[in-house]
Amino acid sequence: MGCFQSTVRRQFPGYEDPTVLAAQTAFSVSEVEALFELFKIISSSVVDDGLINKEELHLALFKNRKKENLFANRIFDLFDVKQKGLIDFGDFVRSLSVFHPNASEQDKIDFSFRLYDLDGSGFIERQEVKRMLIALLCESEMRLSDETIEVILDKTFLEADVNQDGKIDKCEWQNFVSRNPSLMKIMNLPYLKDITTTFPNFVFNSEVDEIAT
Repeated sequence: MGCFQSTVRRQFPGYEDPTVLAAQTAFSVSEVEALFELFKIISSSVVDDGLINKEELHLALFKNRKKENLFANRIFDLFDVKQKGLIDFGDFVRSLSVFHPNASEQDKIDFSFRLYDLDGSGFIERQEVKRMLIALLCESEMRLSDETIEVILDKTFLEADVNQDGKIDKCEWQNFVSRNPSLMKIMNLPYLKDITTTFPNFVFNSEVDEIAT
């Protein structure tokens, strides 16, 4: 086992023992092992270096390496824990764990807050919600008028921004999503619970076998 892990670590910088990762996340050991197979394919889809770069993650999430997407960029930024522009296997598993159906609701709420807090200020501002809303609408190929988008923003901030300071803090966000649980649907990826049987179907919108073609 020691020789195997030594070889894997040379090929995949940041590789960690599945038993250790399972203890730190919502995944079982077998699920972590299945995720490693997935990681190997994604991390070699553009540059075969044992790490996932932003282009590879875009390709895995949306099947299109040329398409710029704010949502995919935010996911990458939050997964890139070491802020090196690359995601290693350990960070991939730990970050992905928040989307597991068995992950705590609090972890999901905290992650979703960071997802919308684009500038990392500790607050979600109207312009940030607008940018993310437009990005998600574009990805789903939905079209809404500017007026409709502004109505959605007005309604959101009327309900969420309790102290009416023009921004949503963490406490306000937690109360808002607790009253609107549909907002948390994006934080649950059911097939992560069955990754060992559903592989090679990837977790967001793509299929792993398409990455390699």
